[in-house]
Amino acid sequence: MTYVAADDRYGRMPYRRCGRSGLKLPAISLGLWQNFGGDRPIETSRAILRRAFDRGITHFDLANNYGPPYGSAETNFGRLFAEDFRPYRDELVISSKAGYDMWPGPYGDWGSRKYLLASLDQSLGRMGLEYVDIFYSHRADPDTPLEETMGALATAVTSGRALYAGISSYSAERTREAAAILRELGVPLLIHQPSYSMLNRWIEEELLDTLGEEGIGCIAFSPLAQGLLTTKYLNGVPEDSRAARNGSLSREQITDQNLAHVRALNEIARRRGQTLAQMAISWTLRDERVTSALVGASSVAQLEENLAAAGKTSFTAEELAEIDRHAVEAGINIWAASSES
Repeated sequence: MTYVAADDRYGRMPYRRCGRSGLKLPAISLGLWQNFGGDRPIETSRAILRRAFDRGITHFDLANNYGPPYGSAETNFGRLFAEDFRPYRDELVISSKAGYDMWPGPYGDWGSRKYLLASLDQSLGRMGLEYVDIFYSHRADPDTPLEETMGALATAVTSGRALYAGISSYSAERTREAAAILRELGVPLLIHQPSYSMLNRWIEEELLDTLGEEGIGCIAFSPLAQGLLTTKYLNGVPEDSRAARNGSLSREQITDQNLAHVRALNEIARRRGQTLAQMAISWTLRDERVTSALVGASSVAQLEENLAAAGKTSFTAEELAEIDRHAVEAGINIWAASSES
């Protein structure tokens, strides 16, 4: 059946300005890191994407190696874009990234100009797009001059293959340097995509201040701490969970101490009339410098639960103080090496 978007799709989603740019993003964006690869039914992906757009999610976030296998999330998205979303292209913000391993050899990883621009061309081909709205350097490369990596992002924009440039998991210092280089090239740094959650608060020390000063937007990924900030692990590690597969969350990270904090946070969420996942997303959005929270979804029902967080982002001082006692570093920031380099 031909997809027709809901007439009221902009009625319930708040939108936030991305830094000092003219672009607004939905408070909640949909990431296709998990659950949209070649190992999942395409009709499940279709249902999630349709419902997301019907509820005002205009931003779909991808990367070259999302899958599995690598590239399959973009391929699947490209099929669904062609079949369902092409008439709405000008209402969508579609992003992709390059920076992690994608193909064999010395030119399929990190931050060289050759890799980034070749990857972008491949991503455009997989998705059937003339351009992406945002193209990111997915991680900092300690061995490639920052001028080269930022130069590649600038070329992506000036050549028309991307509208905006972004970076992900960069330190505050490198973010300032990247912004300065891009300014010299006439291409503003639009956005930074860091990991951020109640159990991974590294951006609060310096990065958020830097983004505010530079006028750069912030889209927080993994606000649910790779699933730890849900009720899934309150009673152990389910066999079908991410931790059971030792993926981006491992069994070793499900410690008794971490679970004690998660259970306490769950109780605070219950008193707020939210699920733990909803409160975790709402909490990342409490700071106006955070433009959007980037969530994943394995089902329409899970998406709906996450979307309810957008309308309840205010906290009392007492709630924040109680959350702070349990919102502590949990050793789950597997992207730390990039932001430390």
